Amino acid sequence: MSIHGILGEQTTDYPTEYSPETLYPIARSMGRDAIGWQDDKLAVGVDWWQAFEISWLNPQGISQVAIARFSIPASSPFIVESKSLKLYLNSINFTEFASWNDVQALIAKDLSACLQTDVQVALFRLNDDLDGNGTALLIAQPEGVCIDEALAGNTDKVALTEHPDTSLLSASEAIEASSESMVNDGTQPYTFYSNLLRSNCPVTNQPDWGTLAVSITTDKLFNNANMLRYILSFRQHNGFHEQCVEQIFADLSQYYQPSELMVRAWYTRRGGIDINPCRVSDISLLPKPSRLIRQ
Repeated sequence: MSIHGILGEQTTDYPTEYSPETLYPIARSMGRDAIGWQDDKLAVGVDWWQAFEISWLNPQGISQVAIARFSIPASSPFIVESKSLKLYLNSINFTEFASWNDVQALIAKDLSACLQTDVQVALFRLNDDLDGNGTALLIAQPEGVCIDEALAGNTDKVALTEHPDTSLLSASEAIEASSESMVNDGTQPYTFYSNLLRSNCPVTNQPDWGTLAVSITTDKLFNNANMLRYILSFRQHNGFHEQCVEQIFADLSQYYQPSELMVRAWYTRRGGIDINPCRVSDISLLPKPSRLIRQ
C-alpha cells in the first residue's frame, strides 16, 4: 500500500464484510507543511463530507439506504483517504443492524478512531430535513457576488500555471473602495464566489471541480478580476480538497491581512461522496453545511 493508501493502487478488492481496518488516515501535516504557514490558524473550521451511498441490512435482511454527513474538525491530525472511506461504507452493506442509531454510532466510532478526533455523524432518510429549516434536500445558493465574468472585458489571455500564483492578487487593476460600505475602521466586507475552482488529485491526477466562496473584511483594495485570475491559477495544481482551501485561506490572510475571513468550497461528488472544507478566522464565523446544484 502506498503512502496515499488504496487510492493509488491499480486494482481494488471491495469488502463484503464489515472492515473498519479499510479506513486509511492521511496526516494533515503533509499539506500544511507544503503551505508553510501557521498550522494553528489553518485548524479553525470543519470538513463536511456528504455520502450518498449508505446502505446496510435491518434485522429482516432488507437493505436500508440513507444519506450521511460527517463533520470532521479542522484541528484533527488526520483526514481520511476518500476511496478508503467508500470501501469502508461498502463493507457495511451486508451487515445487520438493529437500528439506525446503531449504524450512526458505529460509523462515528470508527471514523473518530481513525482520525483521532471526535467525528460527528448524522444519517438522514431521503426525505429528511437536513438543516432544521424544513428544506430537506433542497439545493442552496452561495452568498454574495459571482465573479466568474470578472474578466469578460479584459483582452489579456489567462495563462495556465503549474502552481497557485499569489502575485495575481496584486495585478495592475485596482478599484476604489466604496465609502458607503466602508466600516468605521477603514475596512470593507466582500462576499463572493466562483464556480471555476479546479485542481488535481495528487495521487490519481484526476480533476477536482468545486465552487469556492469567500467572505472577507479588509482595508486593502479588492478586485474581482484579480481574484478570479488567482482562483484560475489552481487549475493544474495537485492538492487534496482540504489543502486547496487551506492554501487559499493562507494566501488571502497573508496578502489582505483581514479582520475576518471565511473560505469554503463545495466539491463535486466522486464515488458517492462530496467533500466540503471550510476555514474561518474565528469559529463564530463558521456557516452551516449545505449542498449545491452540482452536488
